[in-house]
Amino acid sequence: PGHDYWGKQGEGRLQNGIQSELEVECVAGKGLVGDRYFAYRPDFKGQVTFFSQEIVEEVRAHFKLPKLPASVFRRNLIVEGADLSQWMGKRFLFQGIEFEGSQECKPCDWMNRVIAPGGEDFLKGKFRGGLRAKVITSGTLRVDG
Repeated sequence: PGHDYWGKQGEGRLQNGIQSELEVECVAGKGLVGDRYFAYRPDFKGQVTFFSQEIVEEVRAHFKLPKLPASVFRRNLIVEGADLSQWMGKRFLFQGIEFEGSQECKPCDWMNRVIAPGGEDFLKGKFRGGLRAKVITSGTLRVDG
């Protein structure tokens, strides 16, 4: 997998596609095995990205796109019932693996293309675009784990 939205605003997407996995290996200090950012650079803030299922549902309802796949947001892990802003700057456990919230994922112009015009603005504010995190301990994440 590679970047789909790499370059300047106004350029086309690269069509690298998205892989859905039932499990993924997290490697401390490197990220998710098979991800485009795996071992990208030392101490990289975006080793893994979290996104809220509740925001997925809000976007679907607001833009009247009930079948919009969560994959369009290009985040690694979709979580339910978590306030991602509470994880910023803190270490936390998710499925027994330790992560550290490192940076808010701010939405960009690409959201206007993959959702609808206004998608970027709709996702602005209080971690609505997701959370970047570092992998602190290695382990395996599983769907519904």
